[in-house]
Amino acid sequence: MSVDGGHQTVNTDDDATGRDVEGGARRKAWDDEARDALHIMPLTALPLETPGLQHARLIKNVRLQTVIEMFNDVQTGSGQVHPHQVAVYFDSYKDEVERDLVLIDKIAHAASFDVYTSRIELRRLNIKVNDHQALTLSERKRAELTRYMQVFTRPLIEYVYAGEELQIRDVDDLIRMFATPNREDALRNLRMMADRLDIELMEIPNFLEEYGDIFLSLAYFRKCLDTIVPEVQRFLTWTAEVRDSAEIKRDFRLGKMLDDINRDLTDISTSITGRFESFDNRSKDFWRDINAATFRSIRELITSHHVTIGGVLCGLAVKMDLWKTRFARGGGGPNRRLEFIKSEILPGLSHIKSLEQSARTSGV
Repeated sequence: MSVDGGHQTVNTDDDATGRDVEGGARRKAWDDEARDALHIMPLTALPLETPGLQHARLIKNVRLQTVIEMFNDVQTGSGQVHPHQVAVYFDSYKDEVERDLVLIDKIAHAASFDVYTSRIELRRLNIKVNDHQALTLSERKRAELTRYMQVFTRPLIEYVYAGEELQIRDVDDLIRMFATPNREDALRNLRMMADRLDIELMEIPNFLEEYGDIFLSLAYFRKCLDTIVPEVQRFLTWTAEVRDSAEIKRDFRLGKMLDDINRDLTDISTSITGRFESFDNRSKDFWRDINAATFRSIRELITSHHVTIGGVLCGLAVKMDLWKTRFARGGGGPNRRLEFIKSEILPGLSHIKSLEQSARTSGV
């Protein structure tokens, strides 16, 4: 802003640029949140025709129903509509909306919208992807998972570089390092690895990229698990606090409901934690006996669990997030707690339980 002859002159170009930058930052934060979440799919990933709809998101609500989130901010909250109700917002694009809803309806039944489950579901449904970046974790999330990825990168470094101390931030660093090994011993070990994997030496970077993506998915889900399970335990403690209330003593059915929820959430948490322990053991087996068959086996094992793990963690996450939002400081009288448990926790819990049970009984 400048002053000329006592009049203020607004520099509209600078203001517009500032607004563009601020809007771009908000859009990036909005997109990154969707890419990193278990329960959100950015519709930028799909080849939609309706202007405006591309900037919305599919989300799983607390009842694990799929809705379209048109906007979300602190002042106005989350604007959610059922997919079949979205047409009223785009009167001028009736034909385009109808075609877009065909795609949306197909993916809406996915158990989770994390990037790994979404990739599987989109491939299965033969849905082309508009923006592949929308189905990868953000740079911030990848950096956040570095500690988890070290579990899987350390054996690789020890195998090739004989335990030499190297600073590896992510899989991209690994690929660059192994593409141009800086020691003769490392190159010899890489040749040996290529022989055992039955691939050419020049294919090692491609193998590492696949290895990295598989174990990045495992690190992502492990981080989600480590965040969610303690929240589930806190929630169960919170529900137990009303077990001896007058309301429960007057109504046997309420006590049974709490017991059933406690048992189901405990069983689900124990079962999915056990699955991750199995993955850890199988990954150690691979490094004890490196060959093409063991790598295919662990790759197929982990990817076959993506959908059920994503669905279970997604369901638990949206319920625990709402609980933390509604009862940020804990507390709440027995009636308020019981109403929340009946209306928000119980609906959809059987779906989460059946997903976990299906993984146990089918081997996936």
